[in-house]
Amino acid sequence: MNQLEAVRDPIEMEVFNNRLLSITEDMNNTLVRSSFSTNIKERKDCSVALFDARGRLVVQGTQIPLHLGSLNGAVKSVLDRYGVAGIQDGDAYICNDPYLAAGSHLPDVNVVTPVFHDGKLVFFAANVGHHSDFGGVVAGSIAGNLRSIYAEGLRLPVIRIVRAGQLDEDLLNLIANNTRDPEERALDLKVQIATNARGAAAMHGLIAQMGLDKTLAAVDDVIVYTRNRLRMRIAALKQGTYSFENWLDDDGLGDGDPVPVRVSVTVAGDRLIFDFAGTGPQARGAMNLPVNALNACVYYAVKALLDPALAANEGLFEPLEIRLPPASIVNPALPGAVGARSLTAQKVAGAIFGAFRGVLPDSRVMGAGNDVCPAIVFSGSNRGRAGEFVYLESIGGGSGATADADGMDGIHVHMTNSSNLPVEALENEYPLRVDEYAYVRDSGGAGRQRGGMGLARQIRSLVDGIVFTARADSHTVGQASGALGAGPGRRARLELREADGTVRDLSSKPAAISLRAGQSVRMETSGGGGLGHAGERTSEDVADDLADDVISSGWAQENYAAQLRDLKG
Repeated sequence: MNQLEAVRDPIEMEVFNNRLLSITEDMNNTLVRSSFSTNIKERKDCSVALFDARGRLVVQGTQIPLHLGSLNGAVKSVLDRYGVAGIQDGDAYICNDPYLAAGSHLPDVNVVTPVFHDGKLVFFAANVGHHSDFGGVVAGSIAGNLRSIYAEGLRLPVIRIVRAGQLDEDLLNLIANNTRDPEERALDLKVQIATNARGAAAMHGLIAQMGLDKTLAAVDDVIVYTRNRLRMRIAALKQGTYSFENWLDDDGLGDGDPVPVRVSVTVAGDRLIFDFAGTGPQARGAMNLPVNALNACVYYAVKALLDPALAANEGLFEPLEIRLPPASIVNPALPGAVGARSLTAQKVAGAIFGAFRGVLPDSRVMGAGNDVCPAIVFSGSNRGRAGEFVYLESIGGGSGATADADGMDGIHVHMTNSSNLPVEALENEYPLRVDEYAYVRDSGGAGRQRGGMGLARQIRSLVDGIVFTARADSHTVGQASGALGAGPGRRARLELREADGTVRDLSSKPAAISLRAGQSVRMETSGGGGLGHAGERTSEDVADDLADDVISSGWAQENYAAQLRDLKG
């Protein structure tokens, strides 16, 4: 391993890092509590961060790992567009485009605010919020069958939205009125701008307390410490190259072949190399994963697998090398659509976790999670005000089993980590009724430790004309693999149900289905993979699963016959 760089003052660095985390926590709380849309105020689909004047990530307060790449790209795009000399105190910038501003997808809108001290640019406060609609041909701005980013919504390069402390109301009106709910968009964007102002004020207070030189030295120490710690973790791994392959059902259009997501992970001294050669070509539909979002998948996986307590800052990125095939689903070119990129991101993260089964000891291996971010979108006319409502929700599923525990049931995995929208809030806000919200029996993979259960969410339209769109995967080929001899999780399904009980299967990515009053849509998400041979599960655990209705008697007979014989005695 190469010589590690020294940290100047470890104790002061630790205190400083916790102070930074408190600032981002306050920013995040401000953003969530002050927002108007259910997607941010209830589901917390947002993230915040602080960067130094060079665009290095200093601290990230995030519950959505996929936002790591979006915020990094936004700040670097501001620097590239305006340069340090062109950035003025009192300004704020907005952007979202993956090709023009290194964004993630169009509904993820970034706001970046420079922080000055004595006339000098010293930091940036930044945040990203997922807006439930940002224009385009479908409500929610995302559909797997869209073929071009031009169809997905309003594209924003880096634009100055606040100049010398004055909000550009004309620009805000232009943005808001190109979406289906202008009032909600304008209000949430104002909250994002105010959130950064609060973070900037906190940084001014920190600099006033510590002094600028000491603050900047502490930033360097935080980054150096993270880099050193990760390099040591990598150096302790088995050297070599390890590969894994995941699959998407299709490229978004529903009529194509399954798409491979392949990764080879090489442990080379104190560095990791991630090579995605062999991954499928650029998607015809909206499954393409922009480069900055792909990078976020790698950063998340490394942190989760090697050192979950590692701080998310620039030091996390430096020991990693990422190689991407051009014009591929993980490195698309304009005008490739990217709206449903979270599905591909989940498969990328799952593939990396799979590759690390060859790196980590059995005690740290886990079954695959559901590795999907299925989402449902309902839209219709607002009640009592202008515009259309857009209800968006991504649904959890089963997580993979670990060496000492069953997989968790009904939870987000990997790149997404948003909350569910409570039934009471959903029914209060929209003309919809939740008929069922439950775990899916028999969905977790069998094993010594079973995989987590998927979720069932069934929602009924109370009025005519509600428009439904969904994006999902793992209906046909993708499946949460078991580890160390365990079984896979059950695949997902999506159904349209009539008031008379008639059921019709839907594809994984239907778009713009008009619902009549009384019709309902039912989504059942994937279960997680198990760990260890099913014959090694204890009879007591099988009996508990039966009593708790986690598994049916038929499924138990198929997978745990020996344990059932023991129970019958």
